[in-house]
Amino acid sequence: MKLVAKRIIPCLDVKLSGEGGMVVKGVEFKDLKEAGDPVSLAKKYNEQGADELVFLDITASAEGRENMVDVISKTASEVFIPFTVGGGIGSIEDIKRTLRAGADKVGINTAAVKNPELIDKASRKFGSQCIVIAIDAKRREGKPEDKNIVEYEDGTEGWFEVVIYGGRESTGIDAVAWAEEVEERGAGEILLTSMDRDGTKDGYDNILNKKITEATDIPVIASGGAGTPEHMYRAFSQADVDACLAASIFHYNEHTVGEVKEYLKQKNIEIRHDQ
Repeated sequence: MKLVAKRIIPCLDVKLSGEGGMVVKGVEFKDLKEAGDPVSLAKKYNEQGADELVFLDITASAEGRENMVDVISKTASEVFIPFTVGGGIGSIEDIKRTLRAGADKVGINTAAVKNPELIDKASRKFGSQCIVIAIDAKRREGKPEDKNIVEYEDGTEGWFEVVIYGGRESTGIDAVAWAEEVEERGAGEILLTSMDRDGTKDGYDNILNKKITEATDIPVIASGGAGTPEHMYRAFSQADVDACLAASIFHYNEHTVGEVKEYLKQKNIEIRHDQ
C-alpha cells in the first residue's frame, strides 16, 4: 500500500573506523571521504525533523563481517524516528540482533539476491513492515529479450541491472523483475539506489524510479544523486516515489531537512509533520 505523505530520509553510510564507525560519502560508492560521527549526525537529523533515518554499514558484506551493533545501539538511543539499518545482514539471526540493538527496520541487499527465500522467512517472522529490500541498480545498454527495456534521455534503449556487494559485483538480474519478486516474497519497502547517480548530485534517476514505482505497490525510497531540493521535488512529482533519501546535501550543511520540507511544501508536495 503506497503512502500519500512523502518522507525525507537522511542516510548515514557508515564504515568501520577504530572502535566505532565513521560516516563517509563517495561517488558511485568509491573515493570515500569522512563526513562525521554517526551518532552525532543521527541526533542532528532527528532534531531537524527528518521523517526517518537509514544507517548503511557499507563495507560489512564485502568484508564478510557482522554489522556494528554497538554503534547501532548508541544511534538508536539518540533518535526517536523510524531507523533502518542495512549492511552485513545475511540471516534471520542477523535481523534479530539488529532489531534488538534498536533498529525499527532492516535493509537487506546482497543476501536477498543470493538467497531470495530469506525475504519470505524474514517477512513471516518479523512482519513485512520491517523488511526493506535495498536494490542497487546500474544502467546497461542494449535490448536483451528477457529484460525490461527503457528509453534513456538521449533516445537510446537499455535496462537496469542489479549489482551487489556495494556495487562491486554484477548479477545479470533485471532490477524491475527483481523489485516485483521482492514484493511478492513479502518485502514491505524498496530502497532503490541508482549506482550511476550515487554521490554525483546530478539528481535522481527518475527513469529508474518511475519504472519501479509503476511495477510495484509497496513504498519506494529514491536514492542516489540528490543535490538540491528541486531534485527531490522531481522524484516525487515525476516518478511518484514515496520517500527521498539523501546524504551529501545534509552532511555538508548545504541544506537542512527543514529547508527541504519548506521547499516541497511550497511546491504542493504533501510531506509528513511539517516543520
